[in-house]
Amino acid sequence: MTAAKNFTYEAVPGFFRHDEELTGPQFRATTQPALGLINRTYETDAVFDLEGKKTPWERFVYFLEHLNQQGRGKVLYKLVFLIRHGEGYHNVKEAEVGREAWDSHWSLLDGDDHTNWSDASLTEKGRQQAQALNAFWQNAIENTGMPSPQRYYTSPLARCLETTKIAYSGLDVPSDRPFKPIVKEKLRECFGEHTCDRRSTRSWIVANYPEYEIEPSLAENDEKWKADRRETDDEIADRVRELLDDVFSNEDGKIISFTAHSGLIRALYNVTNHRDVWVQAGAMVPNLIKAEIAE
Repeated sequence: MTAAKNFTYEAVPGFFRHDEELTGPQFRATTQPALGLINRTYETDAVFDLEGKKTPWERFVYFLEHLNQQGRGKVLYKLVFLIRHGEGYHNVKEAEVGREAWDSHWSLLDGDDHTNWSDASLTEKGRQQAQALNAFWQNAIENTGMPSPQRYYTSPLARCLETTKIAYSGLDVPSDRPFKPIVKEKLRECFGEHTCDRRSTRSWIVANYPEYEIEPSLAENDEKWKADRRETDDEIADRVRELLDDVFSNEDGKIISFTAHSGLIRALYNVTNHRDVWVQAGAMVPNLIKAEIAE
């Protein structure tokens, strides 16, 4: 792994309907057919699609490669499939008691008399949401020309690890982009206070997800989570910038997947100047990101 470069980041609108969706929190974005790719023309169509027979996704992917060739390594473009994990047990409890009671009391506990939400796992509904993503992917790959990710990244929290596995397992993907997720600490939800965001041990992840690749820096125990301090908005934004610097410096793939959390996705949108669209649990949305090397 090379040392991460410093970039400036900007979400690029005009390609996906998600970019113009309503901002939250009353509205929550869902997975759109074909991921909401706009059926538009590209300057490369005259070369790539002379007979007009290519699918919108095939034409977009060719144009994305064209953009990166034009950037000559100084301006980079990556399409990120952003998945918010499926419903977890913590989401159910928060909906039951309300945000104020959750933040001030219940989120600080490991659970109640019926449920444990420390490093919250998926509910049955959450697993069904992830399975719906798997069905989406099967159809997209077979019928729309939509490419599977060249790399899969996931938060180390249990609800994301499980969502990633269910959503992407068993798909007919090319041999050069196998399903082997990389676990990255910086994709986590806000650190601190809420026990649902306290990570399980590295050994637990290895035992339960042996097919996943875990970044070397991920410690055995959760050294990021503090019971008496919650990560600030500025701190999570800095963490997202470090995540993007790492990925844009070391990842050759132009189409990648992040499985993460509502807070992380909103921070990513803040860093890339995307509209503050809130994403529903178990949904997948696109974000085309332009990165320029900072002078």
